[in-house]
Amino acid sequence: MITHAALHPGQAADRLSACTVVDVRTPGEYAAGHLPGAHNIPLDHLATALPALKAAAARGELLMVCASGNRSATACAQLAAAGIPAATLTGGTAAWTAQGHPVEREENVKAVWPMERQVRLAAGSLVVAGLALGTRYRRARWLSAAIGGGLVFSAATNTCGLAALLARLPHNQPRATDLDATLAALGG
Repeated sequence: MITHAALHPGQAADRLSACTVVDVRTPGEYAAGHLPGAHNIPLDHLATALPALKAAAARGELLMVCASGNRSATACAQLAAAGIPAATLTGGTAAWTAQGHPVEREENVKAVWPMERQVRLAAGSLVVAGLALGTRYRRARWLSAAIGGGLVFSAATNTCGLAALLARLPHNQPRATDLDATLAALGG
């Protein structure tokens, strides 16, 4: 069974020229700042990209990157299950930039909030809405309870259903032509 390695930002910076860097965040998050030369394949499109990633891994090491390291670790686990070796960037782009390493930004693409911030906004808004509606309709308070329960479950399992749902919104989706070009570049 293939396992994945974890590289700290300094280690990744030293090996960056030898790696194919794949950023698994949403296109909006990617546009806000990514490692130099990174390719964007959102985590929910990873299954589609497996043949291209296998070809890229045959040419050299894959380095999977996200905002904090959680999604890239998930991507590495999925790749390992498919027999594709990959490493994850410990701490993600947050740790990368905190150590002063450079990032590239997309000039013609509007950056969106990071997924974690989108989740906090959505969850907080739903809790407030449930409480506000609960003053008039008692059963509406269950909305707040459900969101709270979902957040506890999310923390306990290190998964986030709300993030998966928000990732499907149009501003978090890659344009088909962008994803096709990325897959072609990775496929060699």
